[in-house]
Amino acid sequence: MDKAITTILLLIAGIVCTVMVINTVYPAVNRSTAAMVSIAGKADERLQTQIEIIQTAPVGNDVHVWIKNIGTTQVQAIEQSDLFFGAPGAQTRISYGSGSPYWEYQIENNTEWMPMATLKLTIHLAAAPSGNYVMKLVLPNGISDEHVFGV
Repeated sequence: MDKAITTILLLIAGIVCTVMVINTVYPAVNRSTAAMVSIAGKADERLQTQIEIIQTAPVGNDVHVWIKNIGTTQVQAIEQSDLFFGAPGAQTRISYGSGSPYWEYQIENNTEWMPMATLKLTIHLAAAPSGNYVMKLVLPNGISDEHVFGV
C-alpha cells in the first residue's frame, strides 16, 4: 500500500513538473518562431526589391532623376526614403516635400511604384548645380542605388 501511494505521488509530481516546463518553454519557442518568421519576411522583401537610377538631368535649379523598379515587388512608402545629394565626399541628406533643398516624386504612367515602373524624382535646389555630384536613394527597407554625374 505504501508503494502505491509513493508511486502515485511521484507520478503526480512528474506531471506537475512536466506542465511547468511546458508552460515556461512553449512561450519562448513561440516568440522565437514569430521572430524568425518576421526576419524571413523582411529578408524576402529585401531580396525582391531592386532599383536602378537610369538617368539624371539638371533643369534650371532642379535635378530630375529617373529611377526604375527592377525588382519583383512593389516599392511602398517612397516618401520615407532617404535621399543623399552633393559633391563627392560632401553629400547631405535632403528632406522630402519641404525645406530648402527638398525633393518630390511622381510615378510615371502609374499610381504605385510597381515592378518595371519608373519614378521621376525632382530635387529642388537653391542654386543651379554645376560640377560633379553624387545622388544616392535609400528605400525604407535599406535597398539603395547611387549615381555619379556631372553638370
